[in-house]
Amino acid sequence: MPNMIVCVKQIADPEAPPGSFKVDEAAKQVLPAAGVSQVVSPFDEQAVEAALRIKDAQGGKITVLSLGKNFVMDVIKKPLSMGADEMILLQDPAFEGSDSHTTAYALAMAIKKVGEYDLIFCGRQAADWDAGQVGSGIAEILGIPAITPAKNVELVNGNVKVERVVTDGYEVIEASTPLLIMVSNELGEPRYPKLKGIMAAAKKEVPTWNAQDIGADAAKLGAGGARAKVHKLFIPVKEGKCEIIEGENPEDAAVNLALKLRER
Repeated sequence: MPNMIVCVKQIADPEAPPGSFKVDEAAKQVLPAAGVSQVVSPFDEQAVEAALRIKDAQGGKITVLSLGKNFVMDVIKKPLSMGADEMILLQDPAFEGSDSHTTAYALAMAIKKVGEYDLIFCGRQAADWDAGQVGSGIAEILGIPAITPAKNVELVNGNVKVERVVTDGYEVIEASTPLLIMVSNELGEPRYPKLKGIMAAAKKEVPTWNAQDIGADAAKLGAGGARAKVHKLFIPVKEGKCEIIEGENPEDAAVNLALKLRER
């Protein structure tokens, strides 16, 4: 039975109205959005679903990892209520200011501490920054192959069979474990937690690990270890202009419109 690890991220609800989000352009930071609820990144929910489908078919154990701060337990425990077995949170001031690389490093060190694993699942990208780099970074640091983006994952005769999304369809790839897979929305809707699962998740203890717990090099964490630099962060200004083309009748208006288009 496979040992599976799923990495998830708590984010502000991406379905919230765009006007809810504010940025501090001087500090180059996104400000907490008032009245916007926190959710598990949707692509990460689909990664959990991919692991659960394998567990349904062949058994196994699913451990969920999440790095962040100010966790809302009713939110971040959703993978447990869906059917995951364990969850570990990574929370430490040393992680603050992380970019994709330092996030991947911290998660990779936590995965090493978890121990044996066959499959690691991540969403194809987080639904806040949409970088899509952390999963591949984890695989690089751990020295294992990665397949992205995936629309279906199965275990067949000891190997992993992945349907990988390409521009005009999908291709089928078979690989051995250990393997990291970044799951896309083409997998389909994740299951809705049942009441029994919600109640069990509420009672389950979730340990928190800091940088020292995972044996991480402090120089490779947070803002100090970041390899990306934000030069500018701003909300784009969208302006619309409308000009009404009139005429004595629809045919006259059409002629005037054609003439205006010709001028432009």
